[in-house]
Amino acid sequence: MNSPFKAYLIDQDADKKVGGRLTTLDRDRLDAGEVLIRVHYSSINYKDALAATGAGKIIRRFPCVGGIDLSGEVVESADARFAPGDKVIATSFDIGVAHHGGYAEYARVPAGWVVPLPAGLDLFEAMALGTAGFTAALGVVRMEDNGLAPDNGPVIVTGATGGVGGLAIDMLARLGYHVVALTGKAAEADYLKGLGAAEIKLRSEIDFDKVRPLEASQWAGAVDNVGGQILHWVLATMKQAGTVASIGNAADFKINTTVFPFILRGVSLLGIDSGYMGFPMRQRVWDRLAGDLKPRHLAEVTRTIGFDELPGAFDAYIRGEVKGRTVVRIGA
Repeated sequence: MNSPFKAYLIDQDADKKVGGRLTTLDRDRLDAGEVLIRVHYSSINYKDALAATGAGKIIRRFPCVGGIDLSGEVVESADARFAPGDKVIATSFDIGVAHHGGYAEYARVPAGWVVPLPAGLDLFEAMALGTAGFTAALGVVRMEDNGLAPDNGPVIVTGATGGVGGLAIDMLARLGYHVVALTGKAAEADYLKGLGAAEIKLRSEIDFDKVRPLEASQWAGAVDNVGGQILHWVLATMKQAGTVASIGNAADFKINTTVFPFILRGVSLLGIDSGYMGFPMRQRVWDRLAGDLKPRHLAEVTRTIGFDELPGAFDAYIRGEVKGRTVVRIGA
């Protein structure tokens, strides 16, 4: 059976202008892979918005079905690890950027990109987490592996109102950490405290142009989503043997800092690459997300839209007007 199905296809025209549209495809147009999945849900990440609007050079081949996240049910599998009816998650790797992604009623992907849905999560929750939740959790796990523990001291989260930032706050607070949320949005203080932030620190309180190579030590850990001057300040204010998870570059991909935090305080800067993190770490993180890292406020920070609403949802992400998570109901 190869009947047409709905998909959101991103392409570029003769003038190199990038845009997306809802259309129909058949299975013969799907990319190669061992596992065919009937997609139930996807999600919207900032990366998806950059890809769909052409605001960022995200798509590496055209045309491409968008959506870097998907969850659903196996229809066919040439890999013995998966059988028809299995519930699965697929995020990251080339999905939605160089391989047809989750904004379609069917997706075919390599088996090495597929994670069995762990007990403790349903398919909707898996996409409420999505790449954002996986990235936040990977940062927490990497920091813990590097020695971070609640008794070490407070943890600061930058870019706190974003998808990764908010989920990181929720996860860390659930584990018993004293979480400080750094944000430029004073009006969101109550929202951040509701997620578990013990303190709110406003970016306007810091003169980033006057940050010295080392400042008073404050943080045992940090989840940084923004880069640039803020990451420089974070590094300068870390405690002895503190650990920083570098996750994003919402402010700047550059960093102008010194070696002093590393050689005088033993600070560790951990790069968090959720895109190509393989197994067994990928499964380990998803298992934690179904257990002690499952955010307590996931439902409250998640909204759901229908597939037909997807094309109109991206601009708000580009304008920075979205907080929390958005799940797209594809075929559930």
